[in-house]
Amino acid sequence: MNMKNALAALICSTIGISTSPALADDPAMGFFVTSVGMGDGANLGGLDGADAHCAKLAENAGATGRTWRAYLSTQEEGKRGISARSRIGTGPWYNANGELIAVDPDQLHIFPNLYLRTAVDENGNRIKGRGDKPNEHDILTGTQADGTAYFPWQEGDKTCSNWTSNGEGSATVGHHDRHGGGNTSWNAAHDSRGCGADALHSTGGNGYFYCFAAD
Repeated sequence: MNMKNALAALICSTIGISTSPALADDPAMGFFVTSVGMGDGANLGGLDGADAHCAKLAENAGATGRTWRAYLSTQEEGKRGISARSRIGTGPWYNANGELIAVDPDQLHIFPNLYLRTAVDENGNRIKGRGDKPNEHDILTGTQADGTAYFPWQEGDKTCSNWTSNGEGSATVGHHDRHGGGNTSWNAAHDSRGCGADALHSTGGNGYFYCFAAD
């Protein structure tokens, strides 16, 4: 239950009014931006390490019993890698404040309810965006705008060596606040200057990524 509904429930209880199920029960959280990175730039320990980080943050926030996946794609030599959109289930996804982000993968990649106000962390807190100091709106994705992995003939490292590099390479990032230099894409705004923490900071990031409940 978010703060607003918790307060309303307390007031109703105090004056003897019962709360309705709609007021008492928020939808289960199925989406968040990580409140902290993993402390090693874009080296996330691969997909497994990133998924484990999502699960840990969700559990610490009290969201248990769900399967969490990081919204990250990979690259493979000679074939297409794993696509972020294929990892995250079918939706719907709500943020920690009970707000609907998208009903399914199509809406998520065409017209999602993802902005500075709604792209919150696992505790429902706002992530710093454009205009804040520091700006931390660059969110690691390694994906194209439709959520699919890059083709093998598309040159360049887009995933920081499949999320194992903290130095050389680059990663595609999105802007969770949908602002910055005309780059309004939440998942494919531009590429980072490198994979280390300093390189991510220099373009407005802090090693954060998106987490989705895949069940």
